[in-house]
Amino acid sequence: MSAFKATAIAHPNIAFIKYWGNRDENLRIPANGSISMNLAGLFTRTSVTFSPELNTDALVLNGKPADPAALRRVSRFLDFIRGFAKTGWHAEVVSENNFPIGTGLASSAAAFAALSQAATAALGLTLTEQELSRIARLGSGSACRSIPEGFVEWQAGTCHEDSFAFSIAPATHWDLVDCIAVVSSGHKSTGSTEGHSLANTSPLQPARVADAPRRLEKVRRAILEREFATFAEVVEQDSTIMHAVMMTSTPPLFYWQPVSLEIMQKVSQWRAEGIPCCYTLDAGPNVHVISMSSSAPEVTSRLNSIPGVKQVLQATPGGPAQLVEG
Repeated sequence: MSAFKATAIAHPNIAFIKYWGNRDENLRIPANGSISMNLAGLFTRTSVTFSPELNTDALVLNGKPADPAALRRVSRFLDFIRGFAKTGWHAEVVSENNFPIGTGLASSAAAFAALSQAATAALGLTLTEQELSRIARLGSGSACRSIPEGFVEWQAGTCHEDSFAFSIAPATHWDLVDCIAVVSSGHKSTGSTEGHSLANTSPLQPARVADAPRRLEKVRRAILEREFATFAEVVEQDSTIMHAVMMTSTPPLFYWQPVSLEIMQKVSQWRAEGIPCCYTLDAGPNVHVISMSSSAPEVTSRLNSIPGVKQVLQATPGGPAQLVEG
C-alpha cells in the first residue's frame, strides 16, 4: 500500500427524478433509475487515516465524536473496502460539512461519496469512476450520483455490477441555480435509509416505479436540450409522486411542513408570472427551487420574504468527488 491517509471532497446532489425504494436493500439496488445535479458550493470534506495501531474505527463529524449508529454504518462500509484491499487495519474518519446534515439536503450522499474516494485512495487503490460510484452506492444509494460531475444519471441495474451513476452533461452545460429554502435545520425523525424500506408498503409505489422510465426520458431530454418548461413540469410531478408514496406508506411519512407547501404554491404562481423556476423536495421539509441563473436573485429575494424560511442557500451545478490535500 502506497498511502495510509487521503482527503476528499464531494458535493450533495438534488434529484430531479427521485430514488425511493430498493429492489435489493443490502446492495441498495434502486427500484428505478434517477437523475440529479451536483450542488457546487455545498460539500463534505473527509479525511481517512488507516493505521495498524488503531483497535477500532473512529468517526468525528463536524468536530464531535459521532453517535454509535453513525459509526456502525461507516464501519460496515469500511469493512467492504478493507475486504477489497485485503487489509484488516482500522481507520480514523474525520468529516465536515458546510451545510446542515440530516435535513433532506443529501448529506449522506456527499459523505459517502467523499468517504469512498478518500478511503480507497488511502489504501492505494486506483479505481475508475464507475467502480467508485458502485462502492459509494453501498454506503448511501444517492452517494453514487455524487461521484461523477454535473448532471448525473443513476442506472438502476439489477446487480452490483450494473448499478452505477454517470454524467450525462458537465456542470457547465446549463446555467441552473438551486435556491434551497431551509425551513428546518433539525434532524428528521425518519431517515432516508429507513424510509426506503417502507416504500413498498405504499399502494402507489408500483405506479410510481412503472412510470419512472417516461419521467426519466423527459427530464433527460429536457436537460440535454436545456428546455425549462418540460423540465419544470416533470420535476415537480416526480417530487409530488414520491411524497405521495411516503404519505401512503405504513407508517406514513410526512416530511412537508406548512411553509413547505406554501413555498410550492408560490413557486407555481411565480412560474405562471413568467419566472422560470420549479420546486422539488427530497426526504425532508426544505424546498429546492430550481431556476435559471438570471432569475435566481429574484427567486432568492422572494423566498427570503416568506415567514418560516430561515435562510436560502444557492448552488450551481457542481463537479465530481475529488481528492484534495489533507
